[in-house]
Amino acid sequence: PDHRRALETRMDQDKPSTNLTPRQIVAELDKYIIGQEEAKRSVSIALRNRWRRMQVPEDLREEILPKNIIMIGPTGCGKTEIARRMARLTGAPFVKVEASKFTEVGYVGRDVESIIRDITEVGVAMVRKEQMEQVREKARKQAEDRLLEILVPSVNPPGISPTMARDEEQNSTREKFRVKLHEGSLDDKQVEVDVAERQGGAMLEFFPVSGMESMDISMKDMLSNLMPKRSKKRKMPIKEALEVLEQEEAEKLVDMDEVTRLAVRNVEQNGIVFLDEVDKIAGRSSQGAGPDVSREGVQRDLLPIVEGSTVNTKYGPVRTDHILFIAAGAFHVAKPSDLIPELQGRFPIRVELKSLTREDFIRILSEPKNALLIQYVELLKTEGVNLEFTPEAIEEIADIASEVNSRGENIGARRLHTIMEKTVEEVSFEAPELNGQTVKVTPEYIRNQLDETLADQDLSRYIL
Repeated sequence: PDHRRALETRMDQDKPSTNLTPRQIVAELDKYIIGQEEAKRSVSIALRNRWRRMQVPEDLREEILPKNIIMIGPTGCGKTEIARRMARLTGAPFVKVEASKFTEVGYVGRDVESIIRDITEVGVAMVRKEQMEQVREKARKQAEDRLLEILVPSVNPPGISPTMARDEEQNSTREKFRVKLHEGSLDDKQVEVDVAERQGGAMLEFFPVSGMESMDISMKDMLSNLMPKRSKKRKMPIKEALEVLEQEEAEKLVDMDEVTRLAVRNVEQNGIVFLDEVDKIAGRSSQGAGPDVSREGVQRDLLPIVEGSTVNTKYGPVRTDHILFIAAGAFHVAKPSDLIPELQGRFPIRVELKSLTREDFIRILSEPKNALLIQYVELLKTEGVNLEFTPEAIEEIADIASEVNSRGENIGARRLHTIMEKTVEEVSFEAPELNGQTVKVTPEYIRNQLDETLADQDLSRYIL
């Protein structure tokens, strides 16, 4: 009970970085995302408001609803990355879904309530992993005992009490084997162990019908509970056997009812849903037929979930009142005002993200902790190749990205991936033969790699 209370308290107040100030949250986001200060400020305030809400009296806490955000900006400008990094900062259950894959009930497509079922699955997996880490040490000890029972089986027949001397000798032998286990000297030795089989197998596979996913889940659970638990013998190295047995023992030690309760609470209080491509479900005409009917239907189906309702999942009912929804879309053709008024009203915070400039591209290539140049340098370092980019080369890549974006579709920072891949294609292919060498990437090197493609505008549209 003590460790459960401690876990609950930590989930409410001490999640990774939950109590960061808005300025600190923006500083954390700056490590990975270049520009878009306005969007960062909005999400940092939304995060801080969650912490503030947990500090107010409980009777008022239920009344304070999250202020959902809608991000408007072209593709590749950082909308998804901001939401994903924000969820990672807090350790909150997070799910990203494309609004365009949902259709109105009665059409072929996914039911919008599956969003909440998906985020609940994520929440359960997070809490289960956390609790398994807590029992890892005990599970390891029990797994070792099971393995030692196989390596040094009991010498006494069942039901006959052993003599003291024989018992001491057996324990001594087992402890010697335990030391060898810890040293790793037995890692490659083969051993036969009983491993639990996945319940039900192919018999429990159903083809879910649109709108009936929950029934499909319930049927699987019901039939899997009716099936007897079976195990099968498998031969494997001791190192692998120890990991398999440790996983089994950890699963036995974790209380799944407690995991479910904590996970549902975590999803209800801290969950973040990122609704991408929301502009694709905005009706663009006043006609009463055609695909716009389904688009408006999806909006009306989303409305109760965003407003706050209760969705039935395999882990029990989940309330969506305090889940934070972040919608995003390019809105090239449709406008936020094309959404139905009720849904517009549920996204009070609107942020416009700016298109990325040449200067932004230069910073994106080299500044973030996961910068694109660092990724390529580290990848080729595994082959013993030292890749060096001159400052002029970085500017050249940014220039080409800006030029190609202006000539064709503006896909933002994603263009850098294409250009970088084309630039290092040759050295990536020859890397195993270049072990120990240094390859310096200069503007001339880049032009040699890309000139032919850039010269032919039709070809560059296909390749870059």
